[in-house]
Amino acid sequence: MDLKALIPVIPDFPRPGVGFLDITAVLHHPQAFAWCIDQLAIFASRRGASSVVAVESRGFLFGAPVAQRLGLPLVVARKPGKLPGAVHAVRYQTEYSTDELHIQQHAPVGATPWLVDDVLATGGTLLAVSDLLEQHFGVQAGGAGVVVSLDFLPGPARLQARPLLLDALERYPA
Repeated sequence: MDLKALIPVIPDFPRPGVGFLDITAVLHHPQAFAWCIDQLAIFASRRGASSVVAVESRGFLFGAPVAQRLGLPLVVARKPGKLPGAVHAVRYQTEYSTDELHIQQHAPVGATPWLVDDVLATGGTLLAVSDLLEQHFGVQAGGAGVVVSLDFLPGPARLQARPLLLDALERYPA
């Protein structure tokens, strides 16, 4: 499947000089979306996933069907104030600001949680979730799956240095 042909680049969004890859175009194409879920499920299965940890918000769109397809718990990593009850939190630096993610303390992450997000750019979000899992749940992520990896940015190298195994459906540049 040629995802690059489906995903437009929106210039100067969210700020001047940034070319934003609009993966919502994949959601508009049922066959492409199904292909993405199939491939991500294969990756998660190969990594021995015990759960799927989906990152807010577009990671939910891909993580939920993968977890359902594999019969695994879906764990959500959400922004502050979105989850009830006791949560574990991690603060991290994004491309544009400082942010925070939470996971409920009772979440069934298991021994080998597998992370899902839409686009890998600087790697800050996936590394933050990985840190949260290690610090608060005592487990290492079994890997991460993304729809698009921007290989010209530092994210892939930062994950590799961890090491956090990366599965990407599409890579820019390729």
